[in-house]
Amino acid sequence: MSAGAPYTGDDFYCDVALPHPEALDVVEETGTVLAFHHTRPHWPVHVVVVPKRHLGSLTTVAEGDESDVRDLLAVVQRVARQVEAEHGAAAVLTNLGRYQDSKHLHVHVSSGEPLR
Repeated sequence: MSAGAPYTGDDFYCDVALPHPEALDVVEETGTVLAFHHTRPHWPVHVVVVPKRHLGSLTTVAEGDESDVRDLLAVVQRVARQVEAEHGAAAVLTNLGRYQDSKHLHVHVSSGEPLR
């Protein structure tokens, strides 16, 4: 992907973010999870937390994905705790179906009024 070109695929996380974490503002990284400031934030504080292994969405995870989901939720909890402590409030959100632009399970941790 060239600099400045809009992303047109359906899994930004597998295609761009996970292969190039050095290009992101990383909040936390474990062996199985990456949390970073959103590249196109919708809120003043907007962190995205993703499993490194491809999981389609919350509604498609299966029994074999339990370890990855536990790891994901542990990082979401730590990030949300930090955002809440620093900003007084935090929201935790995941999107499904047509609301999910990138077809890779991801959780938004945010604070503040929407920017747009």
